[in-house]
Amino acid sequence: MSQTKIMLEEKEIPTRWYNIQADMPNLPKPPLNPRTNQPIGPEDLAPIFPLELIKQEVSTERWIDIPEEVQQIYKLWRPAPLYRAHRLEKALQTPAKIYYKYEGGSPSGSHKTNTSIAQAYYNKQAGIKRLATETGAGQWGSALSMACEFFGLECTVYMVKVSYHQKPYRRLLMQVYGAEVIPSPSQLTNAGREILAVDPDSLGSLGMAISEAVEDAAMREDTNYALGSVLNHVCLHQSVIGLEAKAQLAKVDAYPDVVIGCCGGGTNFAGIGFPFVYDKIKEGNKVRVIAVEPAACPTLTKGKFTYDYSDTAKLTPIMNMYTLGHDFMPPGIHAGGLRYHGDSPLVSQLYHDGLIEARAVTQKGCFEAATLFAKNEGILPAPESSHAVRAAIDEALAAKEAGEEKTILFCLSGHGHFDLASYDTYLSGKLEDYEYPEELINKSLANLPEIK
Repeated sequence: MSQTKIMLEEKEIPTRWYNIQADMPNLPKPPLNPRTNQPIGPEDLAPIFPLELIKQEVSTERWIDIPEEVQQIYKLWRPAPLYRAHRLEKALQTPAKIYYKYEGGSPSGSHKTNTSIAQAYYNKQAGIKRLATETGAGQWGSALSMACEFFGLECTVYMVKVSYHQKPYRRLLMQVYGAEVIPSPSQLTNAGREILAVDPDSLGSLGMAISEAVEDAAMREDTNYALGSVLNHVCLHQSVIGLEAKAQLAKVDAYPDVVIGCCGGGTNFAGIGFPFVYDKIKEGNKVRVIAVEPAACPTLTKGKFTYDYSDTAKLTPIMNMYTLGHDFMPPGIHAGGLRYHGDSPLVSQLYHDGLIEARAVTQKGCFEAATLFAKNEGILPAPESSHAVRAAIDEALAAKEAGEEKTILFCLSGHGHFDLASYDTYLSGKLEDYEYPEELINKSLANLPEIK
């Protein structure tokens, strides 16, 4: 078997998801009701989520069976390939071995389909007719639009306005799948109207789009809300990435010293990283697991570990996480999927406990790394994935400097075929770096909820 492309057989696709809540030394503090500040129960989530997803959200079972119908749809693109980046290694002249798990071969072009199929399935089983959601760069909106079409559900997507205009082909792909796509903030919800009354030119944010989608779902009995990141059940569904990667590396007798994933809400990072964090917790492995975020939206590296609202309008549960403040307004960077003020409570807790690492990188450096990667490996990374590429290259160069052999694994979570306008901005020299000022972060953090 070639080390350049490592495949699993169809029968080796995982049949169970891995739930890290079974093994964490400290579980996150419970989410709170935004009206009462008391821990939420299933009855609080039932208006917008099906019961099976609520059960997964709170489960501490290590393994959760993947429904047969979901497994069959997974086989459209899974198992996803694992590549050894020989040409990139040669270009860097590094002694490091670089592997990448490529999730861009899914029908929607990213890892998001791993959870969209599961969420659409469980909602269909619960008798739901329509799903409302938000999307940043459009990968999640595309994935859910496709999943809804597969299961005969209607789909409405509130797309962050800056991405709606930056990435028109993502919008068109959602519409091809049959979804209604609305630039957010919009005039269709109370949350959107309130935002536009204060700032008519608002670029939007994931927090704002979440508010609109949740309000939409709450207004209709036939509609539920679907979230593509942050929540525990989404981390769970993405674990197929890391589980497959472990099995593929075992085929070539390899194991990573470093595992890397880009991090916005945190579930792509969780997907590649949590199965290896298991090894760290249960078997004492020394593997480093690194979450890479934008310097323009430095949630883990500059945020505060505390309770905060998950959305701008304060409609969703208050979660204990690393946050930049629920009214944090990130700049319109090209990695739209990483422009979220908070992080997954699971990722946040593991970072707080020192079981994972985090670093922030600038977007010019990311596009430089992505371009180098494309020239050598042939795959054009999505701007979000370019953050993982940047960190992997930096780790390989550090190994070169130290004269160390090192095995690096990163998740290439999606392709950049719909992001060529972003690459045009970079190649024409118009792309600018932006590091969010400390004083603006402090201003946003001043408005955190008061939880006793």
